Amino acid sequence: MAMDDLKDRLIQIIRERSFQYSDTPKFKLSSGAVSNFYFNLKKTTQSPEGMHIVGKIVFEKIKELGLRPDAVGGLTLGADPIAYAVAMHSQTVKGPINAFVIRKEPKEYGLGLPIEGDIKAGDHVVIVDDVVTTGGSTIKAINTARESGLIIDAAIILLDRCEQNGRQNIEESGCPVYCILNVHDFIPAQN
Repeated sequence: MAMDDLKDRLIQIIRERSFQYSDTPKFKLSSGAVSNFYFNLKKTTQSPEGMHIVGKIVFEKIKELGLRPDAVGGLTLGADPIAYAVAMHSQTVKGPINAFVIRKEPKEYGLGLPIEGDIKAGDHVVIVDDVVTTGGSTIKAINTARESGLIIDAAIILLDRCEQNGRQNIEESGCPVYCILNVHDFIPAQN
């Protein structure tokens, strides 16, 4: 399937499973704001077809950008299925990229690691996230990755809500940001 067709199919799956809209603001966001629309992308990224498409689209975006990361990952839970899908797809096309998970809080037992996966200081990584509003979870992932000695090549976001300066906030952390989709793929831009 061509990349444009995959993107169209992803939009269709998100519309069917992960997108809700109301004429009045009723959806409380993690930022505390209330919105007319809500995306629960886990219903898409954790489905077999959604995971397959997301893995291929994000992998191809990495290649299109000329990036050669050792791994992809981000803050659990939104980033996890994206990272796993990219890792799985990368193996099938013989361009392996590891996946990693950044914990919201380090474990208080064992090694107490903030990041889990086959990565080490000095590795190049791409931070992924499912949805950006304020950019808070992506920035937390970037900061934790940097504190662990990882080199961040870029952040790739599956869907930008185009609210609360999320993308700009991430860019201000010194990380280039690329979005696969944005809210205007679901709600036409208002003039």
